[in-house]
Amino acid sequence: MLEKLTIVGYSDEKLTSKVGQFKVQINPETYKQQYSTQMTCSPTVNTAAVTNKFVVQNPQDLSLEFYLDATGVVPGMTDVAGEIERFQSVVYSYNGNIHSQNYLRILWGKLIFDCRLESMDIEYLLFTPAGVPLRAKLNTTFSQYSSPEKAELAARKNSPDLTHRRTVVAGDTLPLLCFHIYKNSKYYVEIARINGLNHFRNLEPGRQIFFPPLGD
Repeated sequence: MLEKLTIVGYSDEKLTSKVGQFKVQINPETYKQQYSTQMTCSPTVNTAAVTNKFVVQNPQDLSLEFYLDATGVVPGMTDVAGEIERFQSVVYSYNGNIHSQNYLRILWGKLIFDCRLESMDIEYLLFTPAGVPLRAKLNTTFSQYSSPEKAELAARKNSPDLTHRRTVVAGDTLPLLCFHIYKNSKYYVEIARINGLNHFRNLEPGRQIFFPPLGD
């Protein structure tokens, strides 16, 4: 059975309160995902070069192009304008309960994309003699959405302000593990004391090492 791309609308940040959905009539032939980061450029002393410093990862963009057709070629729809209104009610219309447009989840095959609509262009391609649209092409861009809780977890998952446990593998040393977690190897003496270690270079593979938050 052919699976249709589906866009589900939600009225809450955690995407639990469903308020509607839209299934495309004709699946997209392609979709495009765009990734980008923000960097700052700083000049280096006495050189013509600059250094780049990471600032933040921008939300991913997902671009979809699909058609709506009421010519009878694809059964199941006779009103392009009405179908566009139904699409807009899910992805674009203002939701007074949350004072914004809906939160969205796009589902198709292995694609699961939480997002909000960023832009939508509608091109009408075919009309009846009375000027009623029979076919339209929609170009849409959706911006990735993460709830505040998810965004914080993603940003902090490797933070030195969190408690970590690591399982020792062959070749690990305490200074190396400290550098990976704290970005500084100088804490290895304190970590050895906390974990009751008498040595820090030849760690026993399989042993659990506890790394508390900095400052604790």
